[in-house]
Amino acid sequence: MFSAILINKNEAGQTVELTQIDEAQLPEGDVTVDVEYSTLNFKDGLAITGKSPVVRKFPMVPGIDVAGVVSQSSHPEWKAGDRVVLNGWGVGEGHWGGLAQKARLKGDWLVPLPAAFTARQAMAIGTAGYTASLCVDALLAHGVNPAQGEVLVTGSTGGVGSVAIALLTKAGFRVVAATGKASEADYLKQLGATAVIDRAELGAAGKPLQKERWAGVVDSVGSHTLANACAQTRYGGAVAACGLAQGMDFPASVAPFILRGVSLLGIDSVMAPKARRLKAWERLARDLDPAALDVIATEVSLAQAIAAAGELMQGKVRGRVLVNVNK
Repeated sequence: MFSAILINKNEAGQTVELTQIDEAQLPEGDVTVDVEYSTLNFKDGLAITGKSPVVRKFPMVPGIDVAGVVSQSSHPEWKAGDRVVLNGWGVGEGHWGGLAQKARLKGDWLVPLPAAFTARQAMAIGTAGYTASLCVDALLAHGVNPAQGEVLVTGSTGGVGSVAIALLTKAGFRVVAATGKASEADYLKQLGATAVIDRAELGAAGKPLQKERWAGVVDSVGSHTLANACAQTRYGGAVAACGLAQGMDFPASVAPFILRGVSLLGIDSVMAPKARRLKAWERLARDLDPAALDVIATEVSLAQAIAAAGELMQGKVRGRVLVNVNK
């Protein structure tokens, strides 16, 4: 038996509980992992609170991130004792995830835990940090460089934003952080932001073309914020879009794209090919100061994760929430 958070749904609605599960109930997979840490991401918050139908079948163990040690494997790439990380692949939505002491997964979904990190540090990064790294890779591949000017990070106190600031700063960029939490300015500057602006400057409907300011943008907010970010991006610049905290809509015009050559780069972390994942984790291992993770992360136990998910959805959480599943 092992401990897990389990989501069920019936005609009366959704229930979420911390419970004991027999290992025989684990889903199909060719690798079994003793989970050490998982995390709470925005999607986990949606799953646990039921605010959006991200869970595709019940019962479901949530948790889109996993870090732990392989205990059994019939996959040729993995053996018992290997330390591994998983992000996405629909885990925690259609396949039991990491908010449990054990997980059975497909070996093709796993990547090795970088030697630079412990399991705890890797989950302080988690899907949010890995997504931030994908965004930075996309901007650099597009040709955005520090000599072209400032870069904007929206949703900057969240997990994606926090790690994006640290990675872009390490890459030599001057980073401007947009946030609705003025009290977190010192936190953002500690991560490397050179300036902080009020998210209200970006959050309402704006003109199709605005004063050019940003060489590049990492946006985890969507809606009007993304539209305004595109309208303010300099000629030939790029915007990496990876989230929808403000909304899934995109109330913009084509003007930035056809008059300034701005590129909108879609970033998907869930189904990203393995080669792209390995490159993103290589950047994190090389460029992210492990000391920054202590600033970003807050640790909770498995029992505390349900309440923490509610706080996450209420915007009360800063940075990353680590879940110690054995605490």
